[in-house]
Amino acid sequence: MKLTAPLAITALLAASSAFGQPKSEAEKLYLFNCAFCHGKGDDGFAANLASPKLPHAPTEGALVNIIKNGIPGTDMPAALGMTDAEIAKVAAYVRAIGRSAPAKAPGNAANGQKLYTKNGCVGCHMVGGQGGKNGPDLTDIGLRRSLPNLAASLTKPEAAIAAGWTAAEAVAKDGTKIAGVRLSEDAFSINIRDDKGKIHLLRKSQLTSSAVSLGKSLMPAYDKLSESDLNDLVAYLFSLRGE
Repeated sequence: MKLTAPLAITALLAASSAFGQPKSEAEKLYLFNCAFCHGKGDDGFAANLASPKLPHAPTEGALVNIIKNGIPGTDMPAALGMTDAEIAKVAAYVRAIGRSAPAKAPGNAANGQKLYTKNGCVGCHMVGGQGGKNGPDLTDIGLRRSLPNLAASLTKPEAAIAAGWTAAEAVAKDGTKIAGVRLSEDAFSINIRDDKGKIHLLRKSQLTSSAVSLGKSLMPAYDKLSESDLNDLVAYLFSLRGE
């Protein structure tokens, strides 16, 4: 997600207001380049940084590489105009965030686990090797997502689609409809995994349409949950840290 100059300035001003006056050059660099998505580290709509264990960055070298080059296939962009020395300072600042106390979810995780089962989440998502495969594995979701991001994923799933889980639908010339998750696509073919887990390699020349539903999620919106139940479900998801 590349920020235009006005948007970047707006993001910097908003972040500066939340953080207060930057205490170091590293914090200033983080505010300008990272806080628009990650907030203070545990309150943004992007990945949760307030954790000593970052799934995509287990080493210092991996963290520097992610900041510099981004993560292909995700909303994490490459650094815009930062020098290697500045990237190293941002990486050190991110590690400092990871050493801070993690955010505390306001809900009850034990009740949230019951709601997770009651609402059928286990049918699509896997936790610790148990569950379905029609949605992202949630075993360590609490390490990868902030509390606001988790809440948004539940109530407005199409605003926070996990990379690689965009819904797709195609209709063959014989009328057969194939719907599921788009795995890959080029000018000549599209790969779709259906809700049974079967992968369909489809040539576009054999389709009446290949209307990939970009921006659409297979995840239903749980926007009818009470505030208490939503907090409890988020608390449970935030507690999932791969142990």
